[in-house]
Amino acid sequence: MILSDGQKQAGAGVVVLGAGPAGLTAAYLLAQQGRRVAVLEADPKYVGGISRTVRYKGFHFDVGGHRFFSKSERVEQFWREILPNDFLERPRSSRIYYRGRFFSYPLRAFEALIKLGVLESARCVLSYGKARIRQIHPVRSFEDWVVNQFGRRLFQIFFKTYTEKVWGMDCKEISADWAAQRIKGLSLGTAIWRAIFPRKAGSGSAGNGPVIKSLIDTFHYPRKGPGMMWEACAEKIRALGGSIHMGCCAERLEYSSETGKWRVHYRSDHGEKVEWLEADEVISSAPLREVVLMIQPLMSPAARRAAESLKYREFMTVILILKGREPFADNWIYIHDPKVKVGRIQNFKSWSPEMVPDPAFGCYGLEYFCFAGDALWKTADQELIELAKREFAQLGLAEPAAVVDGCVVRQAKAYPVYDDEYGSNVKVIRDEIEGRHPSLHLVGRNGMHKYNNQDHAIMTAMLTVENILAGRKRHDVWAVNQDAEYIEVGSDSDQAVFETRPPQT
Repeated sequence: MILSDGQKQAGAGVVVLGAGPAGLTAAYLLAQQGRRVAVLEADPKYVGGISRTVRYKGFHFDVGGHRFFSKSERVEQFWREILPNDFLERPRSSRIYYRGRFFSYPLRAFEALIKLGVLESARCVLSYGKARIRQIHPVRSFEDWVVNQFGRRLFQIFFKTYTEKVWGMDCKEISADWAAQRIKGLSLGTAIWRAIFPRKAGSGSAGNGPVIKSLIDTFHYPRKGPGMMWEACAEKIRALGGSIHMGCCAERLEYSSETGKWRVHYRSDHGEKVEWLEADEVISSAPLREVVLMIQPLMSPAARRAAESLKYREFMTVILILKGREPFADNWIYIHDPKVKVGRIQNFKSWSPEMVPDPAFGCYGLEYFCFAGDALWKTADQELIELAKREFAQLGLAEPAAVVDGCVVRQAKAYPVYDDEYGSNVKVIRDEIEGRHPSLHLVGRNGMHKYNNQDHAIMTAMLTVENILAGRKRHDVWAVNQDAEYIEVGSDSDQAVFETRPPQT
């Protein structure tokens, strides 16, 4: 639908779409340099995007789970600048639930084999040996990649069920390059070898390479959740003269080749009013599919087809508030059990005791992954709470009677889907935007339809701001996170571990 011009707002040098980590980082850094900046955020209440903190009766919920740890000192300094006095140092603790037992996460090679039992462990080792002898070539999918590295038996136990819950599709349909990003540089054989023959960090010998030490034993976390960071950032942007328009959803990006400027049309007042902002540059952390389809003049049919082919995965966090004993002390546990729908369970008190207003209570978030419009997504909140209570009990964590309250937090377009065609589709879009619209900058996970953790999303914003201030492309923003290492080897006891991380920021 072609909208009328509506009411024009005061001009902004840069309009930012989305008040998540990438969008707010870009807006803050530009405002610091005296640039006029306006941020459009569709949520009427919360900034932070998927990194927001939702509040309910004094309880605070982290949507998705966000550890504040980065190998980039620049990102760490940015966090300290925004929130200098409100970080806690928290112990990292995660486990996998499988067949009624808990396994350390990241997986510890010997512990996993011992807990699986002699027969199952033998199957895993034999399966691994077979995989090493008969490698799958070419590697086309997540399944192919993991089987090559760990063997089919371990793939079926520790990778398949959870991964398919998260993505809602067979592991054969998930891109192999996603696996290569998330599980890098280690196989089961390497893990066992390093467990038997541990070496100190930095040591190495020909053919073996250095040990990669664990990235995180502890991490920093805002007292009241990650939203505390982004609410502080939003206030700093306003103090520097920038504006943040809450409850405002962009609908059309209109480019004038005569003026070289953009008109960003958006709806406000619950969709009742159409307004627009003029901009020299647009920074978008909004879902790439939507952005491509709102550009005018229209992008090429090929780019629009590519955009329409991009998919997204939603999730819901069902909050259960319990009184009494704590069923587990981990930050979260991963549920590798096909008998229940829940994929992961957070313990918000473990993230920060200040997330829970009364120490007599516990607060847990059961995460369910789905697609918008499917049966689970359309289920009423109270039905979801009852489902979560049943599954909590089915896993042996707490009886339904222990639950005293609950609510549901929904997150649309939480994760871009990394199917086997997403890479080629994104390339078509990227090439055309860079060629036709160099003043439209894509940042963050959804903005680039690329797997980025929170710190990587922030770095894409930082480099984009440097490009804008320089008036030219100094940095290839798409190179962020291309060669980040996610395998974690070593612990305080130098026991080898291996891991694949699910989507998180």
